[in-house]
Amino acid sequence: MALPREISVHEFQAVQATRESAPFTLLDVRNHDEFQWVRLPGALLIPLPELEDRLDELEGVKGGRVYVYCHHGVRSLAASEFLRDLGFDATSIAGGIDAWSRAIDPTVTRY
Repeated sequence: MALPREISVHEFQAVQATRESAPFTLLDVRNHDEFQWVRLPGALLIPLPELEDRLDELEGVKGGRVYVYCHHGVRSLAASEFLRDLGFDATSIAGGIDAWSRAIDPTVTRY
């Protein structure tokens, strides 16, 4: 069953709880400087402008689940659509790391 196009941070929090039994890749498509400021644990950084040239880093997960996030959800939605078109089971985390900080973990720095 394919992943939905987009999920909320609350839905992603539930997904994280099942990571051991249902592995996935967490892809951060923000820029390098944003990743240095704050990130979600276990995230792989491939900035959106580099995604097409770095697809080989994701080839091992083709057919597996990929959850994509950015700052507010715009870049991650574009990235997940691009990946879906290539056959990846990808979904965007709506609201990005900002929504995660506001709704799930206020210790995550907002910017």
